Amino acid sequence: MLWIKAFHILTVITWFAAMFYLPRLFVYHAMADDEISIERFKVMERKLYKGIMMPSFIVTTLMGWWMLQGYAWEAYSNQYWLQLKLVLVAILIAYHFYCGYLVRVFAKDKNTRSHTFYRWFNEIPVVLLIGIIILVVVKPF
Repeated sequence: MLWIKAFHILTVITWFAAMFYLPRLFVYHAMADDEISIERFKVMERKLYKGIMMPSFIVTTLMGWWMLQGYAWEAYSNQYWLQLKLVLVAILIAYHFYCGYLVRVFAKDKNTRSHTFYRWFNEIPVVLLIGIIILVVVKPF
């Protein structure tokens, strides 16, 4: 089980790195006004989402599910820290897929939001990561 946990942590790091960087690309893309930059951002966003973010999400989720099964969900079902952590992970998964939606919006040149929106949007995974780490390490309830 320790190997599973190690790979889970590695892929979580990769997933979060992508989730920190992709919205930053959205910031720059929303600010771009020349065709060369706009096309470059489209390629970067697509490759980051499909080549790094999606595979690391899949492996992270599979390893997390495997650990949940291995630790016997029944033993932890009354652990409220774990339940709240899973809620935060569900929000993170929704954020992940919304990023994929935004990649498609930018690819079609249909973005209507400002770079300021994406600057704030970029902070969401930071807040979720802080909450998840505190819940996993401290187990406050």
